Amino acid sequence: MCGIALVLSGGEVQERNPSLEELQSSLLRRGPDRLGLARVFLFRDGEVVIKTEVEGKEKKKGCDVELCLIGAELQLRGVNAISQPLISPSGNILIFNGEIFGGIEVPHEKNDAESLLYELESCCLGNEKRGKSVPDVLSSIRGPWALIYWQVKSRTLWYGRDAFGRRSLLVREPTSEDQRFIISSVAPPSSTNNLDGTNITCSWEEIPCGIYSLCLKEGTSIKEPLADEKVSKHEWTDQILIDLINWERKYSGPDLISSAATIPPLISAQKVLHVIRESVMRRTIVDTLTQQYRIAEGEGEAPIAILFSGGLDSMILAALLDQCLSSRYWIDLLTVSFDGESAPDRISAKSGLKELQQISPARRWRLVEIDASLSDLEWETDHVMSLIHPSKTYMDLNIGTALWLAAQGDGYVDGGICQLSESRSRYKYQSKSRVLLIGSGADEQCAGYGRYRTKFRLGGWDALKEEMRLDMQRIWKRNMGRDDRCISDCGKEARFPFLDEDVIKSLLELPLSEIADLDAPVGTGDKKILRQVAKLLGLSEAALLPKRAIQFGTRIARESNKRIFGSNRAANQASAGSVDIHLRAE
Repeated sequence: MCGIALVLSGGEVQERNPSLEELQSSLLRRGPDRLGLARVFLFRDGEVVIKTEVEGKEKKKGCDVELCLIGAELQLRGVNAISQPLISPSGNILIFNGEIFGGIEVPHEKNDAESLLYELESCCLGNEKRGKSVPDVLSSIRGPWALIYWQVKSRTLWYGRDAFGRRSLLVREPTSEDQRFIISSVAPPSSTNNLDGTNITCSWEEIPCGIYSLCLKEGTSIKEPLADEKVSKHEWTDQILIDLINWERKYSGPDLISSAATIPPLISAQKVLHVIRESVMRRTIVDTLTQQYRIAEGEGEAPIAILFSGGLDSMILAALLDQCLSSRYWIDLLTVSFDGESAPDRISAKSGLKELQQISPARRWRLVEIDASLSDLEWETDHVMSLIHPSKTYMDLNIGTALWLAAQGDGYVDGGICQLSESRSRYKYQSKSRVLLIGSGADEQCAGYGRYRTKFRLGGWDALKEEMRLDMQRIWKRNMGRDDRCISDCGKEARFPFLDEDVIKSLLELPLSEIADLDAPVGTGDKKILRQVAKLLGLSEAALLPKRAIQFGTRIARESNKRIFGSNRAANQASAGSVDIHLRAE
């Protein structure tokens, strides 16, 4: 995982806000291992000059276009340390933020970006019909990604993000005041907020999922905004991926299922359990380089952590991680509370820990209790506001703050409830895990949200299916970019097992009536298939838990409502969750 950015400008354009240094600083929080930079200078006569960070600090006189590519590395895979941008012998340049779990072979000793650059090197140029194209290669990737790629022979800039937007990528379009075209994993704070704390109106936008290209043909001169430069969007070329994006399922309600298509519920649950387990396995292989980052002697090494509420999704992930991860490792369970021991998530997290200890007594589980108070989070709140940008509601801020604190992993461990023989007392602890598993995507695919019941009650199976499809197709904009930015800012990588391509495909192959039964009570019919999976894992208590959103389970929403609106009642009357942050209540 890393932070990536591109600044495209005319040769004589002066830096404005954000500066190159501010971009680098923000990216370095995401990729603290190494920071790299490369500049590409394009001249009107067709000459292309590439300079590395050390060589390219000065602008080249007479160049018409300059591309500055920045990569900040958090390396979790591969034997040898690498630094991005990667530059091939032919002059192609890649900065890649993602993980390749299939579609392209990644040898054990190689890093994902190295393997991808090798594949992209063989791509055909322009209108050539032979060989694979850049969209062909990118469509074949299984796993989350965002990238920026300079293809020197065609003088084409490629960029984009995966079909579900699991990695953030923002764009800041040129204006008459600032002619630079900027793409970045995250927006620096100075470019999202004015000095008085209000939002800047002309700012960043999420790049929609897809593959884009910009051809900088010979003679291109960026003296005005890029209005005359055509950005092309390319279609995905992998049919399986296209089907997942369209999110079509053959059967919905039980009355529409043929007898030949009927599958016993236990068989369906076993199938879903298998693909989720495989997804967790792919995301939790402890590679060679990861093992070099040791936790202090005596505290126990935990390379993987889980954002843990003790709810259904996080309990399933914890039980599967236990099956996939060597018994020599500890597992950190990160739980956040804004109401001490009284927050619902803290209560269910402790209950969940007991159930995990019962099904896997040999595993060393460490519940990391992260206590927070909004009144103590002044700088942190301003910082998270810049991370969630361009999201801008109080709900986004509450969720982003909880995720950011969880990713920090800075809390306390109760040696008694964690059954730590070396300590029975509560002590300070900060998780060093660099990978954080999160249950994102489970509710959208398995009808976990309360509003799905309303849709089902008013419009039946078809209305439910369309609402779930809408949520899956907009998850990149509503959730994934925001969540990736908040977690990655802590030098941690978020991984989402429920959004694995094989998991999505397997769930779509089942009738919707096997996924959920919204005529049944809350805690039974919603996410029915995952409740069956939990029972197969021996999680009988977790299988009965109702859905609880992170902002309510941690009680950050309640504390925020009191602080901003005076009370929960006033906040509800003002629909606080959808109120923009800069539209503060009187």
